[in-house]
Amino acid sequence: MNIHRAQEIIAADEKIEVELNGLPVWIDSVDPSRAVAKVHAEQNPADSRVVSVQELEEVR
Repeated sequence: MNIHRAQEIIAADEKIEVELNGLPVWIDSVDPSRAVAKVHAEQNPADSRVVSVQELEEVR
């Protein structure tokens, strides 16, 4: 995924499914200067981490 798409997903009114290594995640924020996103596991909001935006995959 690219930075622009990650920012669009955050701003979207509807839920857009995103996965990290095949696991559903929610994008909390994006840092364009570092090309990273803070995400958390959908089923466990306490499980948050910062990952490269390129590791995220939109589920279509």
